[in-house]
Amino acid sequence: MPVIKPTCVRDLKLRVNLADVVSRVVTLKKAGGGRLKGLCPFHNEKTPSFNVDTDKGFYKCFGCGKAGDLISFVRETEQLGFTEAVEALGQRFNIPIEYEAGSGGPSREERSLRQEIFDIHELATEHYHQAFKAATPAGDFMRKYWVESRKFALELADEFKIGVAAPADDGLAALLLRRKFSEEAIRQCGLFFVRDGAMLALGSLKPRFRGRLMIPIRDHQGRVVAFTARQTDLTPEDDPAREAKYVNSPETPIFTKGNLLFNLDRARSHVGEGQPFVMVEGQLDALRCWSVGLKSAIAPQGTSITEPQLVLLRRYQSQVECFLDGDSAGQKAAMRFLPMALRAGLEVRFLVLAKGDDPDSLFRERGLAAYEEVRKGACSAMTFACRTVLPDPATASSEVKSRAAQTILELIAAAEGEVSRSEFLAEAATHLRLSPAALQRDFQTFVTRQSRQAAARPAPNPAAPPQPPTNTGQSAEHHLLLLCLHFESLGKPLSAALPHEWIDTSHPAGVLLNRFLGEFENDTWPGRSHLDSLLETPEEKTLAASLLFDTPAIDDPVKVANEGLRQLRARALEPRLRQIELALANLGADSKSDPISLLKERSEIQRQLRQPLNLAVAVQPL
Repeated sequence: MPVIKPTCVRDLKLRVNLADVVSRVVTLKKAGGGRLKGLCPFHNEKTPSFNVDTDKGFYKCFGCGKAGDLISFVRETEQLGFTEAVEALGQRFNIPIEYEAGSGGPSREERSLRQEIFDIHELATEHYHQAFKAATPAGDFMRKYWVESRKFALELADEFKIGVAAPADDGLAALLLRRKFSEEAIRQCGLFFVRDGAMLALGSLKPRFRGRLMIPIRDHQGRVVAFTARQTDLTPEDDPAREAKYVNSPETPIFTKGNLLFNLDRARSHVGEGQPFVMVEGQLDALRCWSVGLKSAIAPQGTSITEPQLVLLRRYQSQVECFLDGDSAGQKAAMRFLPMALRAGLEVRFLVLAKGDDPDSLFRERGLAAYEEVRKGACSAMTFACRTVLPDPATASSEVKSRAAQTILELIAAAEGEVSRSEFLAEAATHLRLSPAALQRDFQTFVTRQSRQAAARPAPNPAAPPQPPTNTGQSAEHHLLLLCLHFESLGKPLSAALPHEWIDTSHPAGVLLNRFLGEFENDTWPGRSHLDSLLETPEEKTLAASLLFDTPAIDDPVKVANEGLRQLRARALEPRLRQIELALANLGADSKSDPISLLKERSEIQRQLRQPLNLAVAVQPL
């Protein structure tokens, strides 16, 4: 296995700004003290608790406890191994990666399946795009379709790498085989139909997409993970999905359609205060928005919106405007979307179009001005919901109003926070022409009934949500480890004063303290900036990063060290002292214990416990 030089890793950490890495995934804002803050990518939260210290090169979430450096961030968010993460960062920031002599670079077989599939999709994107630009019958047809039928500029096709899959085999399979991608990666990339059990050869790889316009789908980090293929007159009759207007890539190790949104990688850079995301129905709608200057448009992947997609949106901006078709299908989709949006903490407004209109045709005819005009008639989530369930409250019967109110109460129950619920109830009462007090009482009854029903159901066994880190501040090992990292001049004296057998190595703090003191003892301590070689598990790396993130407010580190030593000494010696006292109290004629030996051992332990501890060392924090 190739081994990356430690000096290369150190150079990478010095040259790459952690904020540049994290901001691909998290929207960061200044938080004071030179730090940046955002919503944690590792657990669902509505109040930012994810902190980045660019000077130290560490991140830490005070909600779920995740902590680390830029390499661990890439590993966690992209599911890569250490070597792969370093290589990805090197490629991303144009930093050459150096390997130990004799280990060489990674072979194709040694690369991860996910990374191979990412590479296949980048290669396929360029392959399809070059076919789009080529002076061939397929290329000529698709450029004409793009410009004349869809009314898009060729520059937009270049910007989004729009492509064409030829009606017949276009050589993509042959290209991947020549590049020696692994059999497993080619089978699982989703670009081909491959019979189970068939040997992987040119004849056994049938292209999934033929005669279609190819739209690359990128994840929120900008990596191509799938394609949406639009049917055209080039689509052959023997295509298994010939009648489907759009065909998406199947789900693969890098693509789950319910977890990403089209154009989020670009749109997230164009949202901010007063600049919400604009959600449209399809990819071509989003491309039309982009082409006229509405850069914050996003679209789901041909399916109903999902909660993971909304949680992803919330990381970057809590405000979303939804363009909806004026038909009943659009209204039903909105009513399914609303409860999830409220649970995710999103502030939603609806831009309702006239029946028969859609963003593509609207912007194509009237440009960006159409957006501002439609925006004037935007309505809030509660207004839209009330108008949908009860279009004419003035003439509605009490029974119809009651059913409408029940639907609205279910919706409001999805919102978190008493203030939000109270405002929604007041707004709903106005629109439904109901007594606010009566609606409030009905809501309390509804919530109580929901709670009773939930209590009566058997408890499910979901995966445990991330828990806030436990308070390890009471551990003496934790205190001493903190001192070793922030007051390194204490390391050598501590290694001389603290016997290894006094350290509890059943938890990461004890394991690291034991290991670090061994390095100090042997004069091989690498310094806190070069700990990678001493950290063996993810738990150890997280703990070290968490301790390094904050400079402790310790006025007298020597005093803290002495107290830690005293606690460890007491924990190690006092149990044995109690055993001796018990043995002496139970001495009898048939006792096999030697009272003289017990008394001597007791005297020695008592002497050690009385002996003052004082690390005589001048300490300077780093």
